[in-house]
Amino acid sequence: MKAEEIFQTYKDNIMPTYNKVPLIFVKGKGSKLWDINSKEYLDFFPGWGVGNLGHCPPKVMQGIRDQVGKLIFIPNNYYHPFQAKLAKELIYHSFPGKVFFANSGAEANEGAIKLARKFGQGRYEIITFENAFHGRTLAALAATGQKKYQEGFQPIPDGFKQVKFNDIAAVTQAISDKTVAIMLELVQGEGGINVASKDFVLFLRKICAEKKLLLIIDEVQTGIGRTGKMFCYQHYGIAPDIMTLAKSLGGGLPISAMIAKKEISDILSPGMHASTFGGGPVICKAALGVFRAMDKENILINCKNMGSYLKDQLDILKNKYPVIKEVRGMGLMLGVELAIEGKQVVDKCIERGLLINCTHEKVLRLMPALNISKSQIDKALRILSSVLEECAK
Repeated sequence: MKAEEIFQTYKDNIMPTYNKVPLIFVKGKGSKLWDINSKEYLDFFPGWGVGNLGHCPPKVMQGIRDQVGKLIFIPNNYYHPFQAKLAKELIYHSFPGKVFFANSGAEANEGAIKLARKFGQGRYEIITFENAFHGRTLAALAATGQKKYQEGFQPIPDGFKQVKFNDIAAVTQAISDKTVAIMLELVQGEGGINVASKDFVLFLRKICAEKKLLLIIDEVQTGIGRTGKMFCYQHYGIAPDIMTLAKSLGGGLPISAMIAKKEISDILSPGMHASTFGGGPVICKAALGVFRAMDKENILINCKNMGSYLKDQLDILKNKYPVIKEVRGMGLMLGVELAIEGKQVVDKCIERGLLINCTHEKVLRLMPALNISKSQIDKALRILSSVLEECAK
């Protein structure tokens, strides 16, 4: 199909649920993408964090090739070895508990909400935070602290209280005898790369323990190394009661996981929750390839080093261009808050072969693959610098 035919076919046959960029990609390798016209792009925002290892990572592709000709699907009332191996890998890298497999971050968060309500035995309210994003299904949407995503879908399910992020007093005031859990992202991705303070997280862990509340940490975007540790909560010296994962777990294929600590992991008994395609053989083999790459290729070390380098260089740009108000984030999950609309910056970067993202209208998001090289960062910075110089005039 030619480009115009593809665009028209989308228009005629696919629901318009995305703000689409008129690019048609046909090939990807590492941090590079090629469009239908063979133009090369440097990808600094691979799928909202799906591509932590870049496009078509070798160990993931090997796992897919090994499995795809043997067994693609088996329902979850049977066993298969790769789901067992992946669950064991997740628990080894996180905390003692058990895993439920699904397909998306929203689905993992729905599972966490159901588990929390079942645990509550009548308590059902969950405290979440302004500017949070937990997914597009109705309960996950109700947990999301951004009204713009909820418009048109009322009535939204009740049982959620949104309070100010990093505000201890607001959390304390919101807790009632109906409260069963507190749910948060440690770095709010869609919310503008807002980082939870250590004092705030330590308070949440303490208050949850004291009042027998569950601490649910949404690591859909931060998980699997994005912030320089395997999971973001490890920066804070605490462990959650429930953690949700998705995006980068499958190396490009759809999988999510909800991990619950041992004490509560058997609350959802047979028949209470399910996911038809969750944790199938091919996707589990791909996810095991992700962990092999993380373990064998010094991915976390590179993330820490390149994250520090990228942030330092962005701070230099901040000093050079007053249009940059703030640079913030952790590891290779960085936000650049601008004094101008970010869309023009994103569009001009794309024209020059650099793919980035803007959220909250003025926050550029840079989330390159964790195996990004210094030379690729330098190339991205040259493009971004030239665009900022042009836009700042």
